[in-house]
This record gives sequence, C-alpha cells and structure tokens, in this order.
Amino acid sequence: MKIIGIIPARYDSKRFPGKVLADILGKPLIQRVYEQAKKAELLNDILVATDNEEIFKVVENFRGKAIMTSSNCRSGTDRVAEVAKGLNADIFVNIQGDEPLISPEVISKVAQALIEDKTIDIATVARKIIAQEELNNPDVVKVVIDNGGFALYFSRAQIPYVRDSLELESLGSVCCKHIGLYAYRRDFLLNFVQMKQTPLEKIEDLEQMRALENGYRIKVVITECDSIGVDTREDLEKVRKILKNSG
Repeated sequence: MKIIGIIPARYDSKRFPGKVLADILGKPLIQRVYEQAKKAELLNDILVATDNEEIFKVVENFRGKAIMTSSNCRSGTDRVAEVAKGLNADIFVNIQGDEPLISPEVISKVAQALIEDKTIDIATVARKIIAQEELNNPDVVKVVIDNGGFALYFSRAQIPYVRDSLELESLGSVCCKHIGLYAYRRDFLLNFVQMKQTPLEKIEDLEQMRALENGYRIKVVITECDSIGVDTREDLEKVRKILKNSG
C-alpha cells in the first residue's frame, strides 16, 4: 500500500502573509514541517503542493520535493486533490503547511487508521481538551465523538452544551480539540472536492462538515500530542521559544 504525504502551502494569508517562509531558528517554517513529515515511518513520499514560485524554489533549495498547482485551488484539500490526480497511491495524508511541530507518530497513526479498517475513507486527529479556554475559543475547533470513535459534529462553538456545571475531566474523549491532519483514500478525495459546499460547512466554515453532511463517517484518531498552527506572528514566536528551549 502506497501512502503519500502532501503539504499544501500558499503564500497569501489574511493574518500573516508569507508565513510558510518565516524563519524559525535558521530554517523556513515549511522546511520544519517537511522535516517532521519525513520522520513519519508509514509515508512513502512527501511533496509540497504550492502555486507560489518562491515557495517552490525554497523547497528545492533544502532538497525537498515540490510540485506547482493551480492558483484556482480554494483550499488546501483542493491542492492535495490536484496533486493526487497525477499520482498512483492508495492513501494521501494532508499535512498542514503551518504546523512545524506536527508529530511524525501522529502522521503515521492517522494513515494507520485507513490501513486497519478498509471501510474508512477519511480519518483525522484530535486530542483531549485540557483547558476551559480551549472550549471557549472559536479558533479552537471542537469535535464531538461517538462510542465507535467517529465524528458526530465539528464546531467552533462550545460543544456539547453543558447545562450544569461540569469538570473538564468529565468530558473525557467525548469532546476533543480537533487537529487539522487528514488521511484520505484516493477515490474519496477526488470525489470529495467535486461535491458542492454544504449548509453546515458554510455556517461553521469547516470543510470536513461536507463529508458528514453527505453521509460519510470520519474516524477520529485520539492523541496526547498537540500542534501549534502558526496563524500570527505571536504563534511564530511561541514556536521559536519551544524549539529553542528544547535544544
């Protein structure tokens, strides 16, 4: 079974343009992501998918693999799918291009979910919510999970609604912080990007809702690892400090 990791990377960002090229202790952010992904044992190959020539050249300069994609791609998933059309592989892992601390073990774990269960077309990752601030923060996407480990709903709002006072521990793995890492079977991925946007997807501004609204199950792999998405310059400084302190 062939598994390929795709890192969609664009230059434009509303809050932090050019963030994937930002320096992190002597290396561009995209290189940090690439090097973490390279450590994932189940991946047969890693590619950066971008529509920006500067990003393409930077990846080539650190001897990574990059491929140019259309500037018409609306999302990272569209970019991954465009690359997948021209590649012969069974599973594609969509690795966020702005998460330089992503765990290689988690990347392999999300792919393993599709290897172990042939009925699953899409899998993603979440970790237990550990702070009240995460529940209240709309930038933290929450996922509610059923007894079989499949997503019931994703939201930026606090879900489930807690009618009476409840300790975070009581939520257990019912509600978790969603980590934006996905594994797709090739046929599902190519079909998914052809589907029309759905009502809840538009309301929540969460692409994965399209799969749920069309009747697909999303397997949620639980991990204790966390990852920091670099959306702002403050996030960048957090990552720099973490790496500096870890040596």
